[in-house]
Amino acid sequence: MQIIESLRTHAEENIRLRRDIHAHPELGFEEHRTADIVARRLESWGVEVHRGVGGTGVVGVIRKGRSQRGVALRADMDALPVQELNRFAHASQSAGRMHACGHDGHTTTLLSAARVLAEEAQFDGQVVLVFQPAEETSGGARAMIRDGLFERFPVDAIFGFHNMVNLPIGHFAFRFGTGAALTNFKVTVEGRSAHAAMPHLGLDPVPAACQMVQAFQTVITRNMRPVDPGVISVTMIHAGETTNVLPSSCVLQGTVRCVGDDVLDRVKQRMAVIVQNTTAAFELSGSVEWSGYCPSVDNHAEETEFVRRLMTDLAGPENVHLRELSLGGEDFGYYLKLKPGSYFWIGNGAGQGAEDHRLEGHGPGPCTLHSASYDFNDALIPVGATFWVRLVERWLPAGEPIRAD
Repeated sequence: MQIIESLRTHAEENIRLRRDIHAHPELGFEEHRTADIVARRLESWGVEVHRGVGGTGVVGVIRKGRSQRGVALRADMDALPVQELNRFAHASQSAGRMHACGHDGHTTTLLSAARVLAEEAQFDGQVVLVFQPAEETSGGARAMIRDGLFERFPVDAIFGFHNMVNLPIGHFAFRFGTGAALTNFKVTVEGRSAHAAMPHLGLDPVPAACQMVQAFQTVITRNMRPVDPGVISVTMIHAGETTNVLPSSCVLQGTVRCVGDDVLDRVKQRMAVIVQNTTAAFELSGSVEWSGYCPSVDNHAEETEFVRRLMTDLAGPENVHLRELSLGGEDFGYYLKLKPGSYFWIGNGAGQGAEDHRLEGHGPGPCTLHSASYDFNDALIPVGATFWVRLVERWLPAGEPIRAD
């Protein structure tokens, strides 16, 4: 893939920026420092900047030519509540917060492209740069939409990407059609506390909670069609404060991922029945709360084919891959409910001179998404930024120069 020369020139500067953002992670709707960096960089290149869109979101607008057409490019800015295990110089300086998903790299890549788009790229129309907060909490896209994103900054389509750690640098992936919808759950089981040596005097919620963890798995294997992909993951269990007392309550939390809102609704219904009947069988009471709904990412056919062809032209067919279905969630789906577009992936693994991206001081275990040992591969920045620029130039092609009479 031919990298835009100015991106090579500014490569070290962009790496320093990415690592600075990595060292100062901010959670959803708290991205004040990151948003200020984004806004000030855009302003320095003459880009029209709008701060505070959807809370801490930033929108940059670049107009060239006379066309009324527009395209939006989106990057997410938020970090995760993870304690970083890496010990290199740019590791997180905030306890319990970490860029464990590469949003620091997504932001830097779009900023790198913005500079090229503002200073040298040739296109005819409007480019809307969407720097979104709170993707991990599935609230940022919805907040920006509610704040009038598409009314204030009209576009014909929107595109976004995520780094893909098991795909080498220089490779790309696309997917037609639907992805996974998700929601989170919190099950509370209420019992009655007692001495651990005299459990018959209380109502222990823990055995009932354990039964539910197992029973939830039968929803996928016995209540759903085998052709309907889905997963129920209990990721947190909280009960008790000491070893010799039966707890008065137990809380289970986790997430549900399914392809299709109809399947998700059936899973929620079955889980609610399991909670109700299991607690009743143990003479307990229970409830389930749902939060953090995120729609599926339903890529549009025409825009996805556009992305696939561009990938092929830039990187060659041998470096372009059809991605299999994933149950990972992404609130980019909110945008695709309102505008045509496509969400795609860019390789972030070893390859093309990037084999050494696991720096000295890297934490133990694999460098995977949401891992405490993750770090974004800086070699992606010029690749992704070049792709963004070429996407704009092809989506908004510059016409013949206007001659003065």
